[in-house]
Amino acid sequence: MSWLLIALLAVPALTAALLWALPAGTGERVAAIVGSVISGLVLIGSGVLWWKLVRPDGPSVLTAGDLPRTLPGKVHGYAETDVSWIPSLDVRFHLGIDTISMPLIALTALLVFLCCLYSLRITPRAGRMRSLIALLLVIETGVIGTFSALDLVLFFLFFEVVLIPMWLVIDIWGDDHDRAGRRRAATTFVLMTVLGSALMLLGFLLVHRLTGSFDIEYLSSHPWRSSGGTGLKAALLIAVGLAVKMPLWPLHIWLPDAHAKAPTVGSVLLAGVLLKLGSYGMIRILLPVLPGDSATIAPYLGGLSTVAIIAGSLACLAQTDVKRLIAYSSVGHMGFIGLGIATMSPEGLTGALFANIAHGIITGLLFFLAGAIKDRHDTSDLRAIGRALYARLPRIGGLLTFACLASLGLPGLAGFWGEMLVLLGAYHPGNLLPRTTFLVFMVVAGIGTVLTAAYFLRLVRNLCQGDPAEYPAAAFAVDLSRIELIAWAPLIVLTVFLGLWPWFLLQYWTFL
Repeated sequence: MSWLLIALLAVPALTAALLWALPAGTGERVAAIVGSVISGLVLIGSGVLWWKLVRPDGPSVLTAGDLPRTLPGKVHGYAETDVSWIPSLDVRFHLGIDTISMPLIALTALLVFLCCLYSLRITPRAGRMRSLIALLLVIETGVIGTFSALDLVLFFLFFEVVLIPMWLVIDIWGDDHDRAGRRRAATTFVLMTVLGSALMLLGFLLVHRLTGSFDIEYLSSHPWRSSGGTGLKAALLIAVGLAVKMPLWPLHIWLPDAHAKAPTVGSVLLAGVLLKLGSYGMIRILLPVLPGDSATIAPYLGGLSTVAIIAGSLACLAQTDVKRLIAYSSVGHMGFIGLGIATMSPEGLTGALFANIAHGIITGLLFFLAGAIKDRHDTSDLRAIGRALYARLPRIGGLLTFACLASLGLPGLAGFWGEMLVLLGAYHPGNLLPRTTFLVFMVVAGIGTVLTAAYFLRLVRNLCQGDPAEYPAAAFAVDLSRIELIAWAPLIVLTVFLGLWPWFLLQYWTFL
């Protein structure tokens, strides 16, 4: 099935080129339809790949026998393509998937499809819709390529493909009322991520110097066991570079403004899939390739992740803008994922993988809802929006409450399982790590879950509750539209489905 994986990369990219080739002023509404069809086909293709991967006679469900206790396991490539690309630099065009990367590829395909579908409700302007849909498809190519790359240089190149398209999405289609602010947000985003990418690339070059290979499959099967020296430098560079993308405190400074100024579809993809590139890179590359040096820096990674949980929650309590509040909540949630990775334990890594998917689904829904509220009130400022959303927009208000409860980790919804497993992983960290330190992280992160509940319940109280008689008739906007319901329904269903049946994903990550 290697041809299908290559098609998942090529079809969106070629469609984007075709959309850009259309004459100016033509195909605006058609562009959203074409984007929805193509991204829908990519979603179907990812579903086929997933089925082929995990069917009873499939090749690569990870089991306990594949894994040492402190590592996320070797790469089991499926739908693999491995050909020499730049022989003089030992770079190969090496693609493949396994049960770590496949759910993230499916999540990417789903969110891009829903964003294209959501774009059908936007009144197009000349040249704008074609370019927006084309950029979304390029982002899809870059993200799926990153999740399927099995060569460090190829991983870096796909990692960078998403950078300029997202910069343009924020800069051109961002907040119409603050052009200077959206340009500043886009510039900060691109500068910070370029810096992180440069550090990551330096780390990859040091890995090649140590091992003589860029091949992730080979490196995972033959990890660099020595610790200190060049290996530690490589681990630090890779960790910091990936932490910028997650982002972890204090490297998160680009995130709130980027989310606040981005259009709805930009925020959905930024939170839903782009942040996952950093956490995926740590699980796919950092831990299995440099296990000893990863154990050396893991307590520091865990400490910064724990600070991110608390700092993100406290920042949320101070926000008066709904999009910035959700953005800061992502800092806290990605802090949980970083802590799970830092534990280097089966429970923590499983929790990080599950939380990656749950966060993409729930926060994608939250940003869709925030965008809908902003569209109806022409602002995302809570003070200008007012209260009594249950009366003024009852369906949207109800869905917002649902998404907030899912994000704060209510049992029975998808947000619960990842955080619970991360805390369990901190209670039982990897054999090479100081348990007392991680017990402290566990306690502090537990306090963070209480703060998370506090700021989301505060948001619901301040936005949804209140007396509708205080507002004029003009404040009662049009409630949920058909396109919005269709676009959000899969995220709602998945939030409930994964909350009630987490084993659907956990069975593929049986690291215990």
